[in-house]
Amino acid sequence: MARYTGPKTKISRIFGEPILGNGKWLGKNSNPPGQHGAARKRKSLGEYALQLREKQKAKYTYGVLERQFRKTFEEASRIKGVTGENLIKLLEARLDNTVFRMGLTASRPEARQLVNHKHITVNGEVMNVPSYQCKPGDIIAYRPKSADNSSIISKTRGKNPKFSWIDWNESEKKGTFITYPERENVPENIKEQLIVELYSK
Repeated sequence: MARYTGPKTKISRIFGEPILGNGKWLGKNSNPPGQHGAARKRKSLGEYALQLREKQKAKYTYGVLERQFRKTFEEASRIKGVTGENLIKLLEARLDNTVFRMGLTASRPEARQLVNHKHITVNGEVMNVPSYQCKPGDIIAYRPKSADNSSIISKTRGKNPKFSWIDWNESEKKGTFITYPERENVPENIKEQLIVELYSK
């Protein structure tokens, strides 16, 4: 299954923020990557470059490659409402992202691996497709055998209470995708309107 496997710290340094969870490395070196990164001044970017940058940031943040990202955008444009906000809602509703938001893993790549390795069920059925679109009311849980695996359970960090669109019951080891999130409740620093403008060209 296609995914980005390159250097993660380098990506965070390109954007100047820990979009892949590498904040500790940015504290040591926040310069752009490359031999002359420290000496190179950050240029003021043009309109197209800014739009492309936001698309790349969204893709790396949610672990989606170009083809799948475009398909998600096309679906967002067909849904009633603001296209940019719909895009963020669909990205947030991905199963791997939902598992991450529920606090079952420390990162989205770990959540993707958990899903790929068939440790997660949706409505009682094993689901190993990270891009599966969760729907309001879907029950996400550990597979029974996985719920007894200490190495898997030890990675659970607990759900952040500010993510009100999902619920997680620690004692039952299952949660619910309650509804699609409102844009103001999603903490990711993405200017989705620039992505809409890019694809509208």
